[in-house]
This record gives sequence, structure tokens and C-alpha cells, in this order.
Amino acid sequence: MASVDMIAETTREAASDETARAEATPPLRILVCLSASAAEPDADHGRQTVAGLMEDVAARLRSDRPNSQLMVAFPTYDAEGTEAPETHGYKTVAYAAAGESSTIWMHSAEDFRRAATLMKQNDCTCCVLLGAEAQSIVPDTISAMIHMVIESGCDLAVPRYLVDPDEGIFNSAMLYPLSRSLFGSEVRTPLALDIAMSSRMVERMAAATVRIPVGSQASSILWPVAEAAVAGYSMGEVIAGRREEPVSPDMDLKAALALVAGSLFSDIETKAAYWQRNRPAPLQMCAGEDVRNPGDTLAEFSMDAHDADPLVDSFRLAYGNLHEIWSLVLPPNSLLGLKKLSIMPMENFRMADALWVRIVYDFALAHRLRTLNRGHLLGALTPLYLAWVASYILQCRNAEDAKRCMDALAAAFEADKPYLVSRWRWPDRFNP
Repeated sequence: MASVDMIAETTREAASDETARAEATPPLRILVCLSASAAEPDADHGRQTVAGLMEDVAARLRSDRPNSQLMVAFPTYDAEGTEAPETHGYKTVAYAAAGESSTIWMHSAEDFRRAATLMKQNDCTCCVLLGAEAQSIVPDTISAMIHMVIESGCDLAVPRYLVDPDEGIFNSAMLYPLSRSLFGSEVRTPLALDIAMSSRMVERMAAATVRIPVGSQASSILWPVAEAAVAGYSMGEVIAGRREEPVSPDMDLKAALALVAGSLFSDIETKAAYWQRNRPAPLQMCAGEDVRNPGDTLAEFSMDAHDADPLVDSFRLAYGNLHEIWSLVLPPNSLLGLKKLSIMPMENFRMADALWVRIVYDFALAHRLRTLNRGHLLGALTPLYLAWVASYILQCRNAEDAKRCMDALAAAFEADKPYLVSRWRWPDRFNP
């Protein structure tokens, strides 16, 4: 009986010691920022739309780390107080947003600068930036992102959401293959809506905003994956289910493509010293987590040949109107490929991966050299992209076809990287 009492007493003492250590440990603060693009200037400023989600995340965080504290920052469009008491297990902090909601749907340079300021003010260890429609994210995804940063020591955690084969096409056509070929990153979404960052990653992103004029930061895009690669920071992915994609009703395809492609080309120019290395340092990749549900499966490919008709028509019209501009950017072989494409019957309409890769690389170089006005240059890229999309639609009949096309394209970008390096270093070797 005495031995049982001693065991019970020892257990109580151990529990008491553990509680004392937890109380003595400084609280672990996690900052979740709703970007200005995540809320219109309305009554709740996006705070109420994610209240339930944040309650779940806070509860999971406390379960894993009792001394943790979740702080949620949201935009406000008035001059009222900027801080509220802790409710429902997390603390809310308001930040002053511009008089109008953001004109872009992804995180701006201003969002990263603000996140760095809020992290420093509140002594936070990890920052999660959430984009528009954040209420559609499942708590497991955010918890896994935080876990990768806090427990695995990852500097950048990005969810790989389940995207159907007829969605996210521009990412698959240009953003992902360029990021993979130039920066060696396997992160599927280089321009992610939701990301988790370590404190030093946030500081790195804040430093990147310095090169952007203050008046332009709300409409300028930064590229976290490329920044992490250049800095030698670790990154990883959370394999997640579906997420609602935000829509930017005030921006058409041409403007959206010009904004994103222009920002990407500028970032490529800024980081040229890194990606031109023959053997860049291997990236530090963290082991990812899979938080998908059994019901998270790809839908069937929903587009058919009829969806390609207007895209091909736009390309053929542009071929007659923009050929002179294209000839200032593209070499003769690419122009010949476009000529053949313009007269190709619809049933055989295919843009070779090699042609699309050369087009993207040559437009990136022309953007750097300012071969012509950048606005005109990026506008001239749009019909070429539409031709690629039409070819993609006509090649794919199911999700397996789409995946095969995307993997082959990314491999083609990697294989032809020496072409870009050569043209970048010696642009005068070819002069259209």
C-alpha cells in the first residue's frame, strides 16, 4: 500500500513540475494575418467569416502546446481601436487598411511588410498569411502548416491544394515550371494564397519590399518560394484538399497575366545571379504532411474541343495583328513554329512544349532588355498563352492526361534552361 502511495505522490509531483515548467516557459505566439485582399471594406472586415476556423485552429494549437497563443490580425477601414481582448481562445488585432480593398487577389508586398511589423510588435514565432476565401480552408491544413514551421523547423510551408485539371492552368503553364527550372523548387504553387513562415522568413520578405516604392507596395507581388531558395531557407508542402479560389472581377485575363508575368519576369531578373549558376545549392526540403480527406479526389476533365475554338480564333487574329511585335522578341525558329500553328487544322492544333518554353524564355529576356514597352510586350504574350491553353485542352481527355502534360512541360523547361542562361549572358548573339 505504501508503494502505491509513493507512486501516486511521484506522479503528482511530476505533473506539478511539468505544469510549473509550462507556466515558466514564455508563451509561443502564432500570428495569423488576413490580408487586405481577404476582406472587402464591410462591417466585419473578414473577421467573422473565419471566426469558427480560427477557434478550431486555436484549440488544436493549445492541445499540442498549452503555452501557445494564437493572434489573428484583420484589416479595418476606420479609425477605431486596433486591438480587442482575447475571445474564443484567440486574440484579435486590427490593422489599418487602405481606404479601398486591395486590387490584387494574392498577397502584396504591403502584406509582407505589415506581417513583419506585427510579428515584431507581438513577439511572434510563426506567421500565417491567409488569402481571400480563407473560410473554405480546413483547420487541419493551417495546423499542419504551423506544425511544419514550429516543430519541423521549416522556414516556409505552402499547402498543395487539390486542383482539378481545368483549374490553375496559368500556374501549370508558366509559374510552376519556371520556379522549378530556375530555382529548383518542387513547390507546386510558387504564388500561394496561404503560407506559413518562420520569423527569419518574414524578415527576408520584409527586406524584399525595400526595393519597391511605398506607393506601389499594395499592388506589387513578391515570390516567397524564390526568396527562400536564394536565401538557402528550408521549405515544404502540406498536401491538402480543396480550397475556394478567389475571383478578381475587376481584372480581365490580359491585365491579370500582365500583372503576374511582369512581376515574375522582374523577380527572375533580380535573382539572375542565383539561377545562372551551373550547380546551385540543393534546396532544403522539409518532410510534408498529408491532411486530405478520403473524399478529396480529382474531378474529370470538363473542357472539350469546343472550349478551344475561341482561344484558337483569338490566336489566329493576333497572328495577323501582332506578328511584327513578336518578330522583335522571338527568333526565326519560333516565328516559323507560330506560322505553322496559325494554319494548323483545329483537330491537329498542338503547340509543342519546346515552342512554348522558348516563347516564355524569350519574353522574359525581352522584359529585361526592354526590347519594347513592357505593357505592349506583356499584352503580346496573352494570345500566345491562349494558344497554349487551346493545345492543352485538345490534348487532354482526363486527369491523367493533364498530369502527364504538366509533368512533360516542366521537364521541357528544365531541359532548355541552358538556352535562357546563354541568351541572358550574351543577348547580342541573336538580334531579331
